[in-house]
Order: sequence, then C-alpha cells, then structure tokens
Amino acid sequence: MLFSIAFLIVIAYLAFKAAPVEKQENANVHGAGQIGLLAAIALFGVDYFTSYFYATGEMMSALHPYGLQKYAWIAVVVIAFANAVFGFLYMYSLGVFNEGGGSYTASMRYLAPGLSLVVAVVLLQDYIFTIVVSSLSGVDQLLSLTNSYNIDWLVRVALGAGLVTITWWLTIRGRGESARVVFTMLGIFVLMTILMAIGLFMAKGRGTPALPYEQVGDAPSLGMALYHMLTASMKGLVALSGLEAMSNGIQFVINEDFALVKWGKKYLPRLHGLWEYYSGKSGIGRMVQTSFLFYGGITTAFLTYFAIHFNAFDGTAGRSLVGNLAFIGFQQIPGGVILYWAYQILAVALLAAASMTAFQDLQATEWRDVAMGEIPEIIVYRDKRGTFTRSVTIAYVVVILITFLIRGKTALGIPYYGIGVFMPIMVMGFAVRRHILSTYPSGAKRSWGSLGATLAGTLSAIVFVGQIVGKWTEGGWVVLISFSILVLVANLILISPVGQREPKQIHRIVREKARVQGAMASIVEWQSLKMQEYRYSVLVLVAHFFELFGIRRPIRFEPPVPAGDYDRALHVDHPEAPSLLQQYLDGHPKEPKLGGAPKETEPVIINME
Repeated sequence: MLFSIAFLIVIAYLAFKAAPVEKQENANVHGAGQIGLLAAIALFGVDYFTSYFYATGEMMSALHPYGLQKYAWIAVVVIAFANAVFGFLYMYSLGVFNEGGGSYTASMRYLAPGLSLVVAVVLLQDYIFTIVVSSLSGVDQLLSLTNSYNIDWLVRVALGAGLVTITWWLTIRGRGESARVVFTMLGIFVLMTILMAIGLFMAKGRGTPALPYEQVGDAPSLGMALYHMLTASMKGLVALSGLEAMSNGIQFVINEDFALVKWGKKYLPRLHGLWEYYSGKSGIGRMVQTSFLFYGGITTAFLTYFAIHFNAFDGTAGRSLVGNLAFIGFQQIPGGVILYWAYQILAVALLAAASMTAFQDLQATEWRDVAMGEIPEIIVYRDKRGTFTRSVTIAYVVVILITFLIRGKTALGIPYYGIGVFMPIMVMGFAVRRHILSTYPSGAKRSWGSLGATLAGTLSAIVFVGQIVGKWTEGGWVVLISFSILVLVANLILISPVGQREPKQIHRIVREKARVQGAMASIVEWQSLKMQEYRYSVLVLVAHFFELFGIRRPIRFEPPVPAGDYDRALHVDHPEAPSLLQQYLDGHPKEPKLGGAPKETEPVIINME
C-alpha cells in the first residue's frame, strides 16, 4: 500500500511540474488567448487520447456477443490504417489552412459556400455530442468502481450533468488554466497506464484466469458476421474529431517554434526540412496530430489483445472493458486496490476534461457562424480572458438536455457523435485535392498529392456511410433525419432577416466583439461576404420558385458586396493586417445624425486642491 501511495505522489508531482504555465504576454494575444505545444496537446488532444476508455469497448460490443471477438484484429488494422490516412491529410492541411476553421474554411475556399454551411451544422452537432459521450463515458468508469455499470438511468443523468458542470466551469476560466489541469491529468494517465500494462503482462504470465464469459447472441451467418465486423470498425473510429479540433483551433496556438524545433535548427541544421515542417503554429498543430497517427492503432491493439485473453468487455462483472483490465492489472502490484481506484477516478476526470476540446472548438466555430449570418449576433461575447462564455454556456445547457433525453446511455449518443466526424474529414480531403490541383500544374507532387487526398476523401465518405449503416439499429436512421432538419434550419436562419450581414456589421462582429485581428480576421471577413453571396442566391432561387406558381415576390435587398478572390483577401500575414472591409468602410462613412456630428471639447481638468 505504501508503494502505491508513493507512486501516485511521485507521478502526480512529475506531471504537475511538466504541465505548461501560461505566460502573461500570451494570455490574450489579439484576443486569441494563445497557447503553446504542451497546452495544445492537452486541450486539443485530450478527446482523442481519452478515446482509450470507450472506443475499444464500443468496438468489442459489436463482436463478442456473437462470439466474433477473435476477429477483432481485422477491425484494429482498419482503424490503424484510417488513423494514418486521415492524420497525414490534416497534417498537410495545416500548411494550407493555418489560420483556423478546419474543413469549414477549406470548403468555403475550394468547394462551395452551401457545403460550408452543411459542415458548420455537422461540426456543431459533433462538438455537442462529443461533450455528451465524453461525460457519460466518465460515468461508465465511475460506476465500474462499485460494479454498478447497469444502474438506474436517472443516476447516470445526474452524474453526467455533474461532470459537464465541472468542465463548463473550468472552460470559462480561460485556456491557460484549463490546459495546465488537463496536461497534469494526462501525464498521470500515461504513467499509470504503463504500470497497468506491466501488471497485465504479469497476470498473463502467472496464469490469472479469465473472467466468466457468456455468448449473448447466436452464431451469425457469414453475411451478418461481415456486418458486425463493419460495425466494429466504425465504432472504433469515434475519436477522430481531434484532427478537426486541432485544425479548427489552430488560431489559438502561438506562432513560434517549440523547444525541440529550436534545438534542432541550432544543432542539426542538416534536417532543415523536418524542422521547417514542424515550425511555427502549424508545426505545433502537426506535432499534436503526429501522435494521432499511431495512438489509436496502438491503444486499440493493446486493449483488444487483453480483452480477448481475459474475456473483459463492457458490462462484464459490472465494469467497463478498461475497468476490468485495470482491475486485473493493478491486482498484480502491491497496493493495487488504491491504484485501481485512482485510475478509475482519473478516467472520470479525463473523460470529463475531454469535453474541453469540444468547448474550445465551439468557441472557434460559433463566432465565425455569427459573422456569416448562420447564428444570431447576440451569441458573440468575449470576456477579458478571451473565452466566448455565451457559446460555452449555451452548449452546456443543450448537453444537459440531450443527456436527459438519451437517458444517460453512452451508446445512444455515439451514433450522432461518430457520424458527425467523417463528413468534415471527407470535405477536407476533396478541398485539399482541389488545392493541390490548382497549386501544382504538373509533376509528382500534383499526381501523388491529388491521389492521396482523393484516397482520404473517398475513405472518409465510405466510413461516413458505414457509420450510418453500421449503427442503423442504434439510431443511425434518426441521425439522417436530425441532420436534414439541422441543415434546413440553418438555411432558414441564413435567409431570414437575422442572417443578413452588411460589411459594417461583419467588421463590428469580427474586429470589435470577437476581438480578432490579422489574417485570421481577414479570412472570416471574406467567408462572411461569400456566405452573403450564397444567401442572396438562395433568396433569388426562392423567388423564382414562387414565380412558377404565379407569385411574384421581388428581392428586398440589393446584391451583397462581392467577396472577391481569396488570395487577395489574405494579401498579408501579420498581426497588423488591415481589414478586408476597410476600403469599403472608408468609402461609406457613417451617416450624420440629426443636428450634425457632436462637437469635440477639451477634457475638463479639475483641481482638487
């Protein structure tokens, strides 16, 4: 017992000392609240890293009830391959779309504004359900402590709401403090997982018996077996939202080299290409995404191997899959009971903290949506710490409601979460393909680059459809309905008076209310103008539709200000970049009020002596 307590104290101290501390000069750089590499790993990687606690369990739940768990390696290979393909796609895209926005920006620039609107809707759904799934997975781990995995649903809802409340409170306190807390927990998680792995190998060597196993369903036919394998692969690919999270939130990353790159440039200059690839804020994002290339495959293979060996699955012995393996592994170590409890409590905290990734991306997405007219302007409010508190609070309320509606069951939330991940990845793949074809007129880069982007886009489209088919009985069909309704509502809001945005209003939202400057602000201004062009085209289409029935409805507004070419909008890349709308604003000064402009007076100085 003394060993386990001492071990916990040491690893907690080491993780805390390694955690990033936000520098005052980076706390609010141009309103963005900039973070470095370690903080980026914590905030944008925690969702992906904590998929360890539920992705393999979901995958195995599609196989072991039918006695197919021995074929899980096929699903593991599929997952590892998909992780690598999508990881390389997003690492490349950070060099192209390095001012944030992810597939949102990519689709607007290279595909179509209407598709960008669809991506915006899917991303909002994805982020909301990321919070739901992460918090309820934390509940699963918490209930595993008392073997109460199948407890009453009202208890699950209450516990889930409590975890989301803690996450919401941490998020609104600012990115710097959130990153330090999450990084500390991730450090403890890594060291404890290594110790658990040692314990599992010891248990295998000692011949520890497997848990009792009972096959729930009948042996399936070949066709049904293939269907279950498809479902297992799709369920194991639920955490790739971390790729889009980093791409979307790159605007919050500090634009400087991290320590390893600085060292490499100084002492290993012959690897210049490598250091340039990982240089600046794009390099920080790429370093975070590099870990995604291998993490999913390695952890899924590790958990699958021991789950099969010990018959440890979700619900077995009243615990989750990871809970069962942790119970077995830590039992082999002195004071293992304390380590098991600490590990499960840490899992609860980490899964709750994974919601921070979604909260961060909700902030990065919603102020853009407001500028473009997809969300009412009242949503935009940024406090002195750089946090969009209204976005976070609204999401918090919606999550609580959804948690209640799905009765606190993690499995009921995963179809909505998993499906929403791959549509943006598909869009990013085809947008990168268009970029490569327009950038390189010929040569190997054009050929191989377009082939790779096409592969990524096509694979994500297959997974997107496979998610719906594989989860059809679990709510996949409902996702199609909810998706269609959300897209329709988004278009209705856009063409309503609430969705109209004039240049002065766009400038106010981006530069004054969101307090964003530089090239990132110019991109959003350009996107807003493009979305207003799309809005006008939809209004014209609606008017023409009614004319088919003899109803003539004139367009109420003049055509919007043309957005122009993207490259001209982003003609400079430095913090002092002038607003894209400045030329228009200079040519349209504010109209004088009744009685003329107010007279300017000298400030009054009062002598208190």
